[in-house]
Amino acid sequence: MSDKRPPPQPLRPLDQALAELLAHARPLSGNETVSTFDADGRVLAQDCVSALQVPPQDNSSMDGYAVRSGEVADEGVVMPVSQRIPAGAQPEPLVPGSAARIFTGAQVPQGADAIVMQEDTEPAGEQIVRICRVPAPGQWIRRAGEDVTRGAVVLAKGQRLGPADIGLAANIGLDKLLVARRPRVALFSTGDELVMPGAVPPEQMKPGTIYNSNRFFLRSLLQRLGCELTDLGVVPDRRDATIDALRTASRDHDLILTSGGVSVGEEDHIKPAVETLGRLDFWQIAMKPGKPFAYGKVGNSHFIGLPGNPVSSFVTFVLLVRPFVLMLQGASRVAPHGVAMTAHFDWRGDKRREFLRVRRNADGGLDLFPNQSSGVLTSASWADGLVDNPPGRAIARGDAVRFIPLAELLQ
Repeated sequence: MSDKRPPPQPLRPLDQALAELLAHARPLSGNETVSTFDADGRVLAQDCVSALQVPPQDNSSMDGYAVRSGEVADEGVVMPVSQRIPAGAQPEPLVPGSAARIFTGAQVPQGADAIVMQEDTEPAGEQIVRICRVPAPGQWIRRAGEDVTRGAVVLAKGQRLGPADIGLAANIGLDKLLVARRPRVALFSTGDELVMPGAVPPEQMKPGTIYNSNRFFLRSLLQRLGCELTDLGVVPDRRDATIDALRTASRDHDLILTSGGVSVGEEDHIKPAVETLGRLDFWQIAMKPGKPFAYGKVGNSHFIGLPGNPVSSFVTFVLLVRPFVLMLQGASRVAPHGVAMTAHFDWRGDKRREFLRVRRNADGGLDLFPNQSSGVLTSASWADGLVDNPPGRAIARGDAVRFIPLAELLQ
């Protein structure tokens, strides 16, 4: 019997791996109706169409006086104040030769075509105002329908809602929204070396053991994506225990996410355990950090296995798992947008595509965290973005690089 190992599989380009992964991410069946108050971060399951125009009528964008601009040809014109119009009131048509006291958001009276803000006026007697600046037609008037027209698609199916979107939905009278259901995700870590914070004081940690940081940030990342999370904790480094955990998780979850154990060592049981219950595509991705990555199916559940090194796990999550989870919810936009920025550092480059932890500085450039090891989680905490550096490219101070803000990846 030959004891030769199979030749190593070629490294997959990241873009190819992402495309293959997203091809498996069919939107989940089943939607739900939620209060607009509770829709932050959810993905719309249908278009939001406005039944009205916004604003419904012309209104004032300033506190001041509504006038006919043609009646104020010169500075210093004195006019009687014929009415007072607070927001929500129904005004009378503007009396010719007069001004109407008006407040922000109030409907512009018929006949008026400009607003003079109160800073450009002064009292000239009881119910008399002096106009100190000649107004232009249309000045400080918000036109009816300038924000939203009746019948317009204000928010499109597949949009992931943020605070402004929720306000916009309310602005057209929607108190409830149809959204995609939350993905049900089971999370567990593997590794007998993992210890939970609080279980063992730092001074009593045994040699070779480490605190389980991955469990904490993966939980947070999944919750930010709106997932219903089941945390199965740490599974012992035994094949039978790994199989049991996968079998349990596959019964009522859309996705099983694991951290660690996806390599090919004797203590890496994820690969054979998944293959016992389903199928596994094990990918070596041409990226740094984060080469080991696995996708498969266990029953009807998707399976994704992340590398155990914390920065590798973090980076592969935001670049691969995040878009996958958003696709499960039917999101129309899943890829981050990079922007060109200037490197204020030198870097030798690598044969793999790199994602360097960087931070914007006061001079408008990017500083590099000095230790880019996949085990240095401090780099991810310190950084506010990643530089997407192509394979084999050295970076010299002053070069333009592609910067991906972490604020976008962590939403």
